[in-house]
Amino acid sequence: MLLPESAIPDSGASGFIAPMNTAVAPKESKATMIDSSPLLDDPQALRERAESDGYLFFKQLLPKKDVHGVRRDLLAVVEKHGWRGPGQNAEGGVIDLEALNQVPEEEMRLDIGVSIAAYKDAQKVESVHRLPQHPRLLALYEKLFQSEVLVHARHIVRMITGHRSMVPTPPHQDFPLIQGTSKTWTAWIPLGDCPRTMGGLTVLRGTHKLGYVPIQPSKGAGSIAAQTCPWETDWVEVEYEAGDVLTFPSFTIHKALRCQQKEMIRLSLDVRFQPVDEPIEEGSLNPHTELSWEEIYAGWERNDLKYYWRKHDVELIPRDEKYLKPSRRIC
Repeated sequence: MLLPESAIPDSGASGFIAPMNTAVAPKESKATMIDSSPLLDDPQALRERAESDGYLFFKQLLPKKDVHGVRRDLLAVVEKHGWRGPGQNAEGGVIDLEALNQVPEEEMRLDIGVSIAAYKDAQKVESVHRLPQHPRLLALYEKLFQSEVLVHARHIVRMITGHRSMVPTPPHQDFPLIQGTSKTWTAWIPLGDCPRTMGGLTVLRGTHKLGYVPIQPSKGAGSIAAQTCPWETDWVEVEYEAGDVLTFPSFTIHKALRCQQKEMIRLSLDVRFQPVDEPIEEGSLNPHTELSWEEIYAGWERNDLKYYWRKHDVELIPRDEKYLKPSRRIC
């Protein structure tokens, strides 16, 4: 299902105009996310909670050993580029911030947290592309969609650091960036323990019911921010551990908490899932870096996931730039 035109707010309507910048932010609630693990054996209840809250959080959905394997592979990339602090085991996330800050801003992927060159190496890591195909994830989305699942090929590896040019990800919806069907869901997978002080994700509960929300330019990953109204303060957050999974539909507003541990790297994956018979924006099947799939696949040990989406008769649609044009929201 494509986004209906009725979901695009009328910027000429009467009412309160969401401020582009507010001097005094309204007080936000900080409720704890509900663990939906007990509902995994009750798909109907799972879908009802998803419809009510606009997010689902699961403790230990994924085996820690599988998550830690991806973490080790990515930290080896950080080690290769000379940014890991000494005296750690293979899963230690302390970085040499002084060394990282030697990387000029123009050589950084500021949506990611490391250099352009390092991110290309991260995208070549086979386990990064294998974890999103985990049977526990596929089973979850089959229950939500009541349909066969298509995993988007464009996986985003967040390697958030304290580099001097980094800023937290602002409040936003994923839909303007990924488009395609509005039935697409994001899975945010922390690759290691991620307490609030490390800048995990927080969700504005219930905002999936708003449909598309007008955007404004912003610093941070995605370079856009959703305009929220003063009374929209029902943020939920949690202390994440390796194995936890947060998932939400593409209209849910979410953001990153500010990282207070500048000497640590926060590793996570952004993965998208959708029903296989829904349209997909063609860019969602491309790499999230300036490499070809052949370059990414070059060092892989197995071939079973190469071009896996080609076994499906997917409906490709082009990107629509109207969703990325700034406009004012009427609250």
